[in-house]
Amino acid sequence: MISAFTGQQIRDAEKPFLDAGGGAVLMQRAAYGLAQAVVREVGRRRKLAGAALTVLVGKGNNGGDGLFAAAMLARRGMRTTAVLASPEAHPDGLAAFLAAGGRVLHLQGGNAEELAVASAGDDVVIDALLGTGARGGLRGASAELVAALQELRPRCVVACDVPSGLDSSTGEVHWPVLQADLTVTFGGIKAGLLTDPGEGSAGRTVLVEIGIEDALASQAPELRRLTAPDAGALLPHPQRRSHKYSRGVLGVVAGSPRFAGAAVLSVHAAAVAGAGMVRYVGPEAAARQVLARTPEALWEEGTSGRVQAWLLGPGVDGPGQEDHARTAAQAALDAGLPVVVDAGALKLLPQRCPPQWILTPHAGELAVLLASLPSTGEVAVTREDVESRPLHFVRQAAQQTGATVLLKGATTLVASPSGVAFSQSDGTPWMATAGSGDVLAGVLGALLAQSTDALMDDDGAYAALGLKPEDRWAAVAAAAAGIHGRAGRAASEDFVGGPLTASAIMAAVPRVIGSLIAECDHGKP
Repeated sequence: MISAFTGQQIRDAEKPFLDAGGGAVLMQRAAYGLAQAVVREVGRRRKLAGAALTVLVGKGNNGGDGLFAAAMLARRGMRTTAVLASPEAHPDGLAAFLAAGGRVLHLQGGNAEELAVASAGDDVVIDALLGTGARGGLRGASAELVAALQELRPRCVVACDVPSGLDSSTGEVHWPVLQADLTVTFGGIKAGLLTDPGEGSAGRTVLVEIGIEDALASQAPELRRLTAPDAGALLPHPQRRSHKYSRGVLGVVAGSPRFAGAAVLSVHAAAVAGAGMVRYVGPEAAARQVLARTPEALWEEGTSGRVQAWLLGPGVDGPGQEDHARTAAQAALDAGLPVVVDAGALKLLPQRCPPQWILTPHAGELAVLLASLPSTGEVAVTREDVESRPLHFVRQAAQQTGATVLLKGATTLVASPSGVAFSQSDGTPWMATAGSGDVLAGVLGALLAQSTDALMDDDGAYAALGLKPEDRWAAVAAAAAGIHGRAGRAASEDFVGGPLTASAIMAAVPRVIGSLIAECDHGKP
């Protein structure tokens, strides 16, 4: 599992080394890792010797990391320029850079555009203006320089630790920000690099170990991300004597005469994600289409038979289906069953949800949900607010509702009421297509129906994540998001990286689940 930390957690882990006089060692390790990453990036395009590099240098240790890295690269034959945004550049780093033959230019009030034009044509631009301790964004001439560079779109931008203007703890972005192709981060992954909009500005992320990792390991991560082996370990494994009831029965209230496709997609996705049986509750018109696609499903016109979990809401429209969803929700609440609450059922929540209820809004739906909840002193929340601070608002929604909340997006975030949060970014932009969320809901419902016993097992894979039982529902949701994203990527690759439909995502789900389980089994002794 990938663990991500706040900027303050990183600084706390560094403090004993700094107090012991080890700051220079940490900086040299960071600079070496940054330089090696640049060598690899340049090597994808051309020979290192003679390649041109500009490093944008702020006044703090982040600028020192950039200067020392540029000095190392100059000694390997790169033509290096440092643009100093402050006269207070790191003295030892600047001395090393000059000794290696680097050229220095000074950013001033009137030359930002000129320096941007000169830098944009280089093979690499290193952004070392602001680090994890910065508050807010770039100002003055530095902001002008970065805005001009962003418009010119340099060939390759490498961010030093974090892109300047990105909040390392929350992922919030204070414009302007220079879009990075690669972020080389030190000591521990920063939480802001695993949540949007920060992740969208960071490009690929590479972690460089600098010696503080053991100190970080004793701290609770701010954010977690499941890798493929993690997800494989969490997935249900049918046993030799399993049967359809022990495999998990999912009840689904979805669809309507107008939105029958949502029922078709969510039911079939649940079936292909491993549910032993799917009981569909809905109108006959939708049921005919559901059964045509998934003849294995059972149609329950009114009250459903016994289930282990419920999926409520995809395509639910009109009083008839809303009544069915409300009845199922109350039955689940009384029985303590896990529930996926999506789309049309989000407005049917009880006053307080249990953590095994997983809400699956997109940003617009989350804004509406938050507006319907008792005020916490915040001003009215808009979709734009949620998209600019998703980690904050997904946690707020989980805390206020009592439910686990999965916020769908390019980076999907999951939060438990206690604040434990997961981040998954396994998909492709082509997944922004009608019905994709219905497939995710079906996959998640199937996992809930199959995983309830495993979630409570104190010796099982969920317990191995170090989570309390009430926080393990977030891990199930993260696993479902990971499967969904990987299925979308696999489906797109089937079309040579091109467009796809929700049906194509769904068709790839069994293949992805099989590969995750196989990868997990292969890694076992």
